[in-house]
Amino acid sequence: MVLGAAVIAAALGTLMFVAGRSREGALSHRQGMRLVLWAGGIVPSVVLLTLLVVTLPAMRPIKVAAGDLRITVEGEQFWWRVRYQPSGQPPLLTANELRVPVGRDVELLLEAGDVLHSFWVPGLAGKMDMVPGRTNRLVVHATRVGRFRGQCAEFCGLSHALMAFDVIAMEPAAFDAWLAAQRRPADTGGDGARLFAANGCGGCHRVAGVADGAIGPDLTRLGARATLGAGIQPMTHANLVRFIRAAPTVKPGARMPAYPQMTNDDAATIARWLEQMR
Repeated sequence: MVLGAAVIAAALGTLMFVAGRSREGALSHRQGMRLVLWAGGIVPSVVLLTLLVVTLPAMRPIKVAAGDLRITVEGEQFWWRVRYQPSGQPPLLTANELRVPVGRDVELLLEAGDVLHSFWVPGLAGKMDMVPGRTNRLVVHATRVGRFRGQCAEFCGLSHALMAFDVIAMEPAAFDAWLAAQRRPADTGGDGARLFAANGCGGCHRVAGVADGAIGPDLTRLGARATLGAGIQPMTHANLVRFIRAAPTVKPGARMPAYPQMTNDDAATIARWLEQMR
């Protein structure tokens, strides 16, 4: 595309140069119309038709095998519900972060729980809408290890611009080990768990072995995530304490209420408890 744009720009520049230095009447009306026909009609039509023929085979949907990994991603205001569905294993719930194995086809089943969203990872896959009541299919195939930034690309409310996520591409063996580690029980005891329950956090959030809330993001192994609030802040203790006590100030329009009655010490205790679950 860059080469083609350079050729077109050079041709136009040459045409302007020649036209600007030609004497009046050097080009007849008939010659001018012939130039318009070839440069404005025939050549662009041939080029575009050639590009279409060449690219159509690459636009066919990627087929996935029965044993390939499937991940359901559901857009919410303003976060991402993620459910891994490995073949022959029970589903694994998480949120706001995707991990995929390099060199394997992964089928993403894209849904929306409230309003229109759009799933977009420019470095990995194209953009696809997430429509309430409908499941759209997108197959991705990572070719290198790395972290790819994703973003909601459909206006969905006040914090639309604050609805991001990371896709982490891992070596297949590392991914399999990570997936197995997510199924091991986390440390769910202590004062943090008690305060989490006492403040009603489990009514919205799920922590495996502690609470089964389904309104907000799953917080099991939250401490292993690199970002907080759907990709908008680094996962630090101070950021987590602030989000627990005053989520609407960080993410306007979020359904999570503020907790002004919660002391900073209690919020810090809950934050430390969530951080140690990795």
